[in-house]
Amino acid sequence: MEFFSGLRHLFVCVFLYHVSAFMVMPAMTDVTMEALCPGRDDCALAIYLTGFQQAITGIGTLMITPLVGSLSDEYGRKSLLTLPMTVAVLPLVVLASSRTRSSFFVYYAFKTLAGMVCEGSILCLSLAYVADNVGEGRRAAAFGILSGVSVAAFVLGTLISRLLPTTLTFQIAAITAAVAAVYMKAFLIDSNSGSGAIQAADPLKPEPCKRIPSVDDILCLLRRSLTLSQVAMVAFFSTLADSGLHASLLYYLKAQFHFNKDQFADLLLIVGIAGAFSQLLIMPLVAPYLREEKLLSIGLFASCVHIILYSISWSFWVPYVAATFGVMAVFIHPCMRSIVSKQVGATEQGKAQGCISSICSFATILSPLTFTPLTALFLSDKAPFHFPGFSIMCAGFATMISFTLSLMIRSPPPITSHKASNASYILV
Repeated sequence: MEFFSGLRHLFVCVFLYHVSAFMVMPAMTDVTMEALCPGRDDCALAIYLTGFQQAITGIGTLMITPLVGSLSDEYGRKSLLTLPMTVAVLPLVVLASSRTRSSFFVYYAFKTLAGMVCEGSILCLSLAYVADNVGEGRRAAAFGILSGVSVAAFVLGTLISRLLPTTLTFQIAAITAAVAAVYMKAFLIDSNSGSGAIQAADPLKPEPCKRIPSVDDILCLLRRSLTLSQVAMVAFFSTLADSGLHASLLYYLKAQFHFNKDQFADLLLIVGIAGAFSQLLIMPLVAPYLREEKLLSIGLFASCVHIILYSISWSFWVPYVAATFGVMAVFIHPCMRSIVSKQVGATEQGKAQGCISSICSFATILSPLTFTPLTALFLSDKAPFHFPGFSIMCAGFATMISFTLSLMIRSPPPITSHKASNASYILV
């Protein structure tokens, strides 16, 4: 596709970064359990620490991502990408060196810090970079390809984890993350994100960021457009469900079916291959013919089905079947981001994407407060009734709410060259 050549360096950076991140994912459950509860298949401490880390990471991204997005509107995307890409290397280096109990807690601290800085910022800046360089008519497909690149990295990272021993996996992940940061600094061409970026580059006409974005700024942006408010609600419940699923699923499978690193990797490979096929092949073909709102609803419905299937798994093979629904569930985030990008002007892309990222971060803060205690309770001997997947079922209900809300979205015509505050559909 013609827009791919202009984004190839961004795609390479995103690919390498996610390969390093996903490479260690299948091993982390076993590493965590071994450090905290050696020799056991259930560990409430591991579940609670994972939930606490998720909540702290959410608080950090809630504060940092809107700031990073707004600053990138003025100073460019590349300069703001440097910090999170560099910080992402630190926790991997710790476990690449040692995986003792003390090393795990050092990793835990660095990983929490890196999550606060990286998780929302890299996605927000990548989406804004794509919006800078792709016209509105091709943006949904471009966002789909960006997501597909991430999913392809997920597949490769998981495959590497499946084939390599744990020690070598962390070492290669650390090297890959470092290469991603160096490649980004050396080859990524900064995008022209708006007049602010140009002015900031001129020493004779400095244009500093006048104030840090606040919660009031986010609320103001959402109030200006009914569509943005609707997408924000969908994003909140969808992320609440995803965070609950990701925090619970691997511990549930380990307790229920005694899954280990290799079985986790096999399951994640199915999810990744289905997602990569969908994002890189299906979505670019159907996006020009189906509106993002319809694709979003299809993705949310598929996500609801596969989460509920996980929760009622009656045999070890059921999670593998449920994972195949990821072929449509991966439509969700590219479609949401595409809808958002069309509702603001060129100088507000970073702010708008940061706003949605902050809503998602708020959901990740609330998710552990609900799903972590439920997961620990229903995987223990003190459960009020026998339903080990109850917390995952609750995540499915949250996705069902998100799906219902998505059916109400009716996007107005996109903003092309001016800010949303000048549009005729603004609520007053």
